[in-house]
Amino acid sequence: MKQPITGYHKDDENHWVAQLACGHNQHVRHDPPWVNRPWVISPDGRASMLGFELACKKCDEGASEDGRPQTMVSR
Repeated sequence: MKQPITGYHKDDENHWVAQLACGHNQHVRHDPPWVNRPWVISPDGRASMLGFELACKKCDEGASEDGRPQTMVSR
């Protein structure tokens, strides 16, 4: 099921995680050549993807919402 990105935070290993409208989190890494997401590495790039829909496997599986940090980084 596709869900829009509503914000971002970093995990314990300093990787970017997209926060989805459904309450789930999904890592968004730029790791060429396997994953090509250059927008992840800049604040403007991340901001430009707010509202973009990602496929949420957790929704497809009926998983409960993920925990999120108190402070959310939108850029």
